Amino acid sequence: MGTIKSETPIYVAGHAGLVGSAIMRRLEADGYTNILTATRSQVDLRDQAAVNYWFKANRPEYVYLVAGTVGGIMANSTRPAEFLYDNMMIHATVVHAAHLFGVTKLLYLGSSCIYPREANQPITEDQLLTSPLEPTNESYALAKIAGIKLCESYRAQYGCNFISAMPTNLYGPNDNFDLTSSHVLPAFIRRFHDAKRNGDRTVEIWGTGTPRREFLHVDDLAAACTFLMDNYDDAGHINVGTGEDITIAHLAQTICDVVYPEAELTFDTSKPDGTPRKVLDVSKLRALGWSPTIPFEQGVRDPYEWFLAQDPSTLRGVETVTTA
Repeated sequence: MGTIKSETPIYVAGHAGLVGSAIMRRLEADGYTNILTATRSQVDLRDQAAVNYWFKANRPEYVYLVAGTVGGIMANSTRPAEFLYDNMMIHATVVHAAHLFGVTKLLYLGSSCIYPREANQPITEDQLLTSPLEPTNESYALAKIAGIKLCESYRAQYGCNFISAMPTNLYGPNDNFDLTSSHVLPAFIRRFHDAKRNGDRTVEIWGTGTPRREFLHVDDLAAACTFLMDNYDDAGHINVGTGEDITIAHLAQTICDVVYPEAELTFDTSKPDGTPRKVLDVSKLRALGWSPTIPFEQGVRDPYEWFLAQDPSTLRGVETVTTA
Protein backbone atom coordinates (compact mmCIF):
# COMPACT_ATOMS: atom_id res chain seq x y z
CA MET A 1 0.00 0.00 0.00
CA GLY A 2 1.17 3.51 -0.76
CA THR A 3 0.60 6.79 1.02
CA ILE A 4 -3.22 6.69 0.74
CA LYS A 5 -4.99 5.22 3.78
CA SER A 6 -6.80 1.92 3.24
CA GLU A 7 -10.25 3.33 4.12
CA THR A 8 -9.97 6.39 1.86
CA PRO A 9 -12.81 6.54 -0.72
CA ILE A 10 -11.32 5.88 -4.16
CA TYR A 11 -13.48 6.10 -7.29
CA VAL A 12 -12.62 4.02 -10.37
CA ALA A 13 -14.52 5.51 -13.31
CA GLY A 14 -14.78 2.76 -15.90
CA HIS A 15 -14.28 -0.11 -13.45
CA ALA A 16 -15.78 -2.77 -15.73
CA GLY A 17 -13.42 -2.26 -18.65
CA LEU A 18 -10.01 -3.70 -19.46
CA VAL A 19 -8.09 -1.04 -17.52
CA GLY A 20 -10.66 -0.33 -14.83
CA SER A 21 -10.97 -3.98 -13.83
CA ALA A 22 -7.18 -4.23 -13.59
CA ILE A 23 -7.03 -1.17 -11.34
CA MET A 24 -9.77 -2.71 -9.21
CA ARG A 25 -7.72 -5.91 -8.85
CA ARG A 26 -4.65 -3.89 -7.92
CA LEU A 27 -6.39 -1.70 -5.34
CA GLU A 28 -8.05 -4.70 -3.72
CA ALA A 29 -4.75 -6.61 -3.62
CA ASP A 30 -3.12 -3.57 -2.02
CA GLY A 31 -5.68 -3.62 0.79
CA TYR A 32 -7.93 -0.68 -0.09
CA THR A 33 -11.38 -1.23 1.38
CA ASN A 34 -13.46 1.73 0.18
CA ILE A 35 -13.39 1.46 -3.62
CA LEU A 36 -16.30 3.26 -5.26
CA THR A 37 -17.83 2.26 -8.59
CA ALA A 38 -20.91 3.10 -10.64
CA THR A 39 -22.38 1.18 -13.55
CA ARG A 40 -23.57 2.87 -16.74
CA SER A 41 -27.16 2.37 -15.66
CA GLN A 42 -26.43 4.09 -12.34
CA VAL A 43 -24.55 7.09 -13.75
CA ASP A 44 -24.28 8.26 -17.35
CA LEU A 45 -20.83 9.83 -17.30
CA ARG A 46 -21.81 12.04 -20.24
CA ASP A 47 -24.41 13.78 -18.05
CA GLN A 48 -22.88 16.54 -15.90
CA ALA A 49 -25.88 16.79 -13.54
CA ALA A 50 -25.87 13.03 -12.93
CA VAL A 51 -22.12 12.99 -12.32
CA ASN A 52 -22.34 15.96 -9.95
CA TYR A 53 -25.12 14.24 -8.00
CA TRP A 54 -23.05 11.06 -7.68
CA PHE A 55 -19.92 12.94 -6.54
CA LYS A 56 -21.92 14.93 -4.00
CA ALA A 57 -23.45 11.75 -2.58
CA ASN A 58 -20.26 9.63 -2.52
CA ARG A 59 -17.44 12.18 -2.02
CA PRO A 60 -14.45 10.29 -3.45
CA GLU A 61 -11.05 11.63 -2.40
CA TYR A 62 -9.08 9.98 -5.20
CA VAL A 63 -10.26 9.28 -8.76
CA TYR A 64 -8.93 7.00 -11.48
CA LEU A 65 -10.53 8.32 -14.68
CA VAL A 66 -10.22 5.36 -17.06
CA ALA A 67 -13.74 5.32 -18.54
CA GLY A 68 -14.27 5.84 -22.25
CA THR A 69 -15.51 4.55 -25.57
CA VAL A 70 -12.67 2.55 -27.13
CA GLY A 71 -11.99 0.33 -30.16
CA GLY A 72 -9.65 -0.55 -33.00
CA ILE A 73 -9.21 0.92 -36.48
CA MET A 74 -12.58 -0.28 -37.80
CA ALA A 75 -14.52 1.12 -34.84
CA ASN A 76 -12.64 4.43 -34.94
CA SER A 77 -13.19 4.79 -38.69
CA THR A 78 -16.91 4.04 -38.70
CA ARG A 79 -17.98 5.74 -35.43
CA PRO A 80 -15.90 8.96 -35.26
CA ALA A 81 -18.71 11.15 -33.90
CA GLU A 82 -19.44 8.70 -31.10
CA PHE A 83 -15.76 8.39 -30.17
CA LEU A 84 -15.29 12.16 -30.08
CA TYR A 85 -18.53 13.04 -28.28
CA ASP A 86 -18.56 10.24 -25.69
CA ASN A 87 -14.95 10.62 -24.67
CA MET A 88 -14.95 14.43 -24.51
CA MET A 89 -18.10 14.43 -22.41
CA ILE A 90 -16.93 11.67 -20.04
CA HIS A 91 -13.64 13.43 -19.36
CA ALA A 92 -15.28 16.85 -18.97
CA THR A 93 -17.98 15.79 -16.51
CA VAL A 94 -15.73 13.76 -14.21
CA VAL A 95 -12.90 16.30 -14.14
CA HIS A 96 -15.34 19.14 -13.46
CA ALA A 97 -17.11 17.22 -10.69
CA ALA A 98 -13.75 16.30 -9.15
CA HIS A 99 -12.99 20.01 -8.97
CA LEU A 100 -16.41 20.99 -7.62
CA PHE A 101 -16.36 18.41 -4.84
CA GLY A 102 -12.78 18.76 -3.70
CA VAL A 103 -11.15 15.56 -4.93
CA THR A 104 -7.61 15.37 -3.52
CA LYS A 105 -6.08 13.85 -6.67
CA LEU A 106 -7.26 12.57 -10.04
CA LEU A 107 -5.37 10.40 -12.51
CA TYR A 108 -6.61 10.65 -16.09
CA LEU A 109 -5.63 7.91 -18.53
CA GLY A 110 -5.13 8.78 -22.18
CA SER A 111 -3.70 6.76 -25.06
CA SER A 112 -0.54 6.68 -27.12
CA CYS A 113 -2.64 7.59 -30.19
CA ILE A 114 -2.48 11.21 -28.98
CA TYR A 115 0.91 11.50 -30.66
CA PRO A 116 1.49 12.56 -34.28
CA ARG A 117 1.44 9.95 -37.01
CA GLU A 118 5.01 10.86 -37.99
CA ALA A 119 6.36 11.18 -34.44
CA ASN A 120 10.03 10.41 -33.88
CA GLN A 121 10.63 7.02 -32.31
CA PRO A 122 10.68 6.32 -29.40
CA ILE A 123 7.95 8.88 -28.74
CA THR A 124 8.74 11.41 -26.03
CA GLU A 125 6.05 13.32 -24.16
CA ASP A 126 7.05 16.65 -25.72
CA GLN A 127 6.00 15.49 -29.22
CA LEU A 128 2.34 16.07 -28.41
CA LEU A 129 0.71 18.49 -30.90
CA THR A 130 3.84 18.89 -33.03
CA SER A 131 2.35 17.51 -36.29
CA PRO A 132 -0.84 15.87 -37.68
CA LEU A 133 -2.49 12.84 -36.07
CA GLU A 134 -3.12 9.42 -37.58
CA PRO A 135 -6.38 9.96 -39.57
CA THR A 136 -7.90 6.56 -38.73
CA ASN A 137 -8.20 7.35 -35.02
CA GLU A 138 -8.20 11.15 -35.08
CA SER A 139 -11.53 11.55 -33.26
CA TYR A 140 -10.45 9.39 -30.34
CA ALA A 141 -7.03 11.06 -30.20
CA LEU A 142 -8.54 14.56 -30.19
CA ALA A 143 -10.80 13.64 -27.29
CA LYS A 144 -7.86 12.22 -25.35
CA ILE A 145 -5.76 15.31 -26.03
CA ALA A 146 -8.64 17.46 -24.80
CA GLY A 147 -8.65 15.39 -21.61
CA ILE A 148 -4.96 16.06 -21.02
CA LYS A 149 -5.42 19.78 -21.58
CA LEU A 150 -8.51 19.78 -19.36
CA CYS A 151 -6.49 18.38 -16.44
CA GLU A 152 -3.72 20.90 -17.09
CA SER A 153 -6.25 23.75 -17.25
CA TYR A 154 -7.96 22.85 -13.96
CA ARG A 155 -4.52 22.60 -12.38
CA ALA A 156 -3.53 26.03 -13.74
CA GLN A 157 -6.78 27.82 -12.87
CA TYR A 158 -7.86 26.09 -9.66
CA GLY A 159 -4.71 24.37 -8.35
CA CYS A 160 -6.21 20.87 -8.75
CA ASN A 161 -3.78 17.97 -8.46
CA PHE A 162 -4.96 16.31 -11.67
CA ILE A 163 -2.34 14.19 -13.50
CA SER A 164 -2.36 12.38 -16.84
CA ALA A 165 -0.73 9.14 -17.98
CA MET A 166 -0.47 7.85 -21.55
CA PRO A 167 -0.25 4.05 -21.88
CA THR A 168 0.96 2.13 -24.89
CA ASN A 169 -1.04 -0.73 -26.49
CA LEU A 170 -2.61 -2.80 -23.71
CA TYR A 171 -3.62 -6.44 -23.38
CA GLY A 172 -4.88 -8.73 -20.64
CA PRO A 173 -7.99 -10.28 -19.07
CA ASN A 174 -11.36 -8.64 -19.77
CA ASP A 175 -10.31 -7.39 -23.20
CA ASN A 176 -12.68 -6.94 -26.14
CA PHE A 177 -12.65 -9.89 -28.57
CA ASP A 178 -15.41 -8.69 -30.89
CA LEU A 179 -13.55 -8.44 -34.18
CA THR A 180 -15.63 -5.55 -35.44
CA SER A 181 -14.26 -3.33 -32.65
CA SER A 182 -11.22 -4.99 -31.05
CA HIS A 183 -7.54 -4.06 -31.08
CA VAL A 184 -4.89 -6.10 -32.86
CA LEU A 185 -3.78 -8.43 -30.04
CA PRO A 186 -7.21 -9.71 -28.92
CA ALA A 187 -8.25 -9.81 -32.57
CA PHE A 188 -5.32 -12.14 -33.32
CA ILE A 189 -6.27 -14.34 -30.36
CA ARG A 190 -9.83 -14.57 -31.66
CA ARG A 191 -8.75 -15.36 -35.21
CA PHE A 192 -6.32 -18.09 -34.19
CA HIS A 193 -8.94 -19.53 -31.85
CA ASP A 194 -11.56 -19.54 -34.62
CA ALA A 195 -9.07 -21.11 -37.04
CA LYS A 196 -8.35 -23.89 -34.54
CA ARG A 197 -12.06 -24.46 -33.95
CA ASN A 198 -12.76 -24.56 -37.70
CA GLY A 199 -9.76 -26.74 -38.52
CA ASP A 200 -8.15 -24.13 -40.79
CA ARG A 201 -4.45 -24.84 -41.28
CA THR A 202 -3.45 -21.29 -42.24
CA VAL A 203 -4.16 -17.88 -40.73
CA GLU A 204 -3.71 -14.84 -42.94
CA ILE A 205 -2.17 -11.63 -41.60
CA TRP A 206 -2.50 -8.31 -43.37
CA GLY A 207 0.72 -6.73 -44.62
CA THR A 208 4.34 -7.82 -44.38
CA GLY A 209 4.47 -8.38 -40.62
CA THR A 210 7.35 -5.91 -40.30
CA PRO A 211 5.65 -2.98 -38.47
CA ARG A 212 6.71 -2.77 -34.85
CA ARG A 213 4.40 -2.22 -31.88
CA GLU A 214 4.78 -2.01 -28.10
CA PHE A 215 2.51 -3.98 -25.75
CA LEU A 216 1.97 -3.64 -22.00
CA HIS A 217 0.06 -6.05 -19.78
CA VAL A 218 -2.89 -4.26 -18.20
CA ASP A 219 -1.87 -5.45 -14.72
CA ASP A 220 1.47 -3.69 -15.22
CA LEU A 221 -0.45 -0.56 -16.22
CA ALA A 222 -2.56 -0.82 -13.06
CA ALA A 223 0.62 -1.06 -11.00
CA ALA A 224 1.98 2.01 -12.79
CA CYS A 225 -1.23 3.94 -12.13
CA THR A 226 -1.19 3.29 -8.38
CA PHE A 227 2.52 4.15 -8.37
CA LEU A 228 1.85 7.46 -10.12
CA MET A 229 -1.02 8.26 -7.77
CA ASP A 230 1.47 7.97 -4.92
CA ASN A 231 4.57 9.44 -6.56
CA TYR A 232 3.74 11.84 -9.41
CA ASP A 233 2.33 15.35 -9.11
CA ASP A 234 3.57 17.18 -12.23
CA ALA A 235 1.43 19.05 -14.71
CA GLY A 236 2.80 17.33 -17.81
CA HIS A 237 1.50 13.92 -18.91
CA ILE A 238 3.74 10.87 -18.57
CA ASN A 239 4.18 7.85 -20.85
CA VAL A 240 3.55 4.34 -19.52
CA GLY A 241 4.94 1.37 -21.42
CA THR A 242 7.77 -1.10 -21.70
CA GLY A 243 9.95 1.00 -23.97
CA GLU A 244 10.42 -2.11 -26.14
CA ASP A 245 8.62 -3.15 -29.31
CA ILE A 246 8.10 -6.29 -31.38
CA THR A 247 7.14 -6.91 -34.99
CA ILE A 248 3.58 -7.81 -35.94
CA ALA A 249 5.00 -11.08 -37.25
CA HIS A 250 6.48 -11.79 -33.79
CA LEU A 251 3.17 -10.88 -32.18
CA ALA A 252 1.26 -13.20 -34.51
CA GLN A 253 3.72 -16.08 -34.00
CA THR A 254 3.64 -15.69 -30.21
CA ILE A 255 -0.15 -15.84 -30.17
CA CYS A 256 -0.07 -18.73 -32.62
CA ASP A 257 2.22 -20.65 -30.26
CA VAL A 258 -0.18 -20.05 -27.36
CA VAL A 259 -3.51 -20.59 -29.14
CA TYR A 260 -2.93 -22.84 -32.17
CA PRO A 261 0.70 -24.05 -32.57
CA GLU A 262 -0.19 -26.22 -35.57
CA ALA A 263 -1.28 -23.24 -37.67
CA GLU A 264 0.81 -21.71 -40.45
CA LEU A 265 1.02 -17.95 -40.87
CA THR A 266 0.62 -16.33 -44.28
CA PHE A 267 1.07 -12.64 -45.01
CA ASP A 268 -1.01 -10.77 -47.57
CA THR A 269 1.57 -8.21 -48.67
CA SER A 270 -0.97 -6.47 -50.91
CA LYS A 271 -2.60 -5.10 -47.75
CA PRO A 272 -1.29 -1.97 -45.97
CA ASP A 273 1.17 -2.20 -43.10
CA GLY A 274 0.21 0.98 -41.29
CA THR A 275 2.72 3.03 -39.34
CA PRO A 276 6.16 1.33 -39.47
CA ARG A 277 6.94 1.75 -35.78
CA LYS A 278 5.23 2.95 -32.62
CA VAL A 279 7.02 2.76 -29.26
CA LEU A 280 6.99 5.11 -26.28
CA ASP A 281 9.96 6.69 -24.59
CA VAL A 282 9.45 5.76 -20.93
CA SER A 283 12.61 7.26 -19.49
CA LYS A 284 10.56 9.79 -17.48
CA LEU A 285 8.67 6.98 -15.71
CA ARG A 286 11.79 4.84 -15.25
CA ALA A 287 13.52 7.81 -13.60
CA LEU A 288 10.75 7.86 -10.99
CA GLY A 289 11.57 4.25 -10.14
CA TRP A 290 8.87 2.18 -11.90
CA SER A 291 9.25 -0.48 -14.58
CA PRO A 292 7.00 -3.34 -15.79
CA THR A 293 7.45 -6.90 -14.54
CA ILE A 294 5.29 -9.17 -16.77
CA PRO A 295 7.14 -10.74 -19.76
CA PHE A 296 5.14 -10.59 -22.99
CA GLU A 297 5.34 -14.32 -23.83
CA GLN A 298 4.03 -15.16 -20.36
CA GLY A 299 1.47 -12.36 -20.14
CA VAL A 300 -0.25 -13.09 -23.47
CA ARG A 301 -1.61 -16.33 -22.00
CA ASP A 302 -3.79 -14.34 -19.59
CA PRO A 303 -6.23 -12.84 -22.12
CA TYR A 304 -6.56 -16.19 -23.91
CA GLU A 305 -7.39 -18.02 -20.69
CA TRP A 306 -9.93 -15.31 -19.88
CA PHE A 307 -11.38 -15.60 -23.39
CA LEU A 308 -11.81 -19.37 -23.04
CA ALA A 309 -13.73 -18.89 -19.81
CA GLN A 310 -16.35 -16.64 -21.40
CA ASP A 311 -19.76 -17.54 -22.80
CA PRO A 312 -19.19 -17.99 -26.58
CA SER A 313 -22.54 -16.34 -27.34
CA THR A 314 -21.13 -13.00 -26.13
CA LEU A 315 -18.20 -13.07 -28.58
CA ARG A 316 -19.13 -12.05 -32.11
CA GLY A 317 -17.76 -11.15 -35.51
CA VAL A 318 -14.83 -11.94 -37.77
CA GLU A 319 -12.82 -9.50 -39.86
CA THR A 320 -9.29 -9.35 -41.26
CA VAL A 321 -6.85 -7.95 -38.71
CA THR A 322 -4.73 -4.90 -39.35
CA THR A 323 -2.55 -2.90 -36.98
CA ALA A 324 -3.51 0.14 -34.91
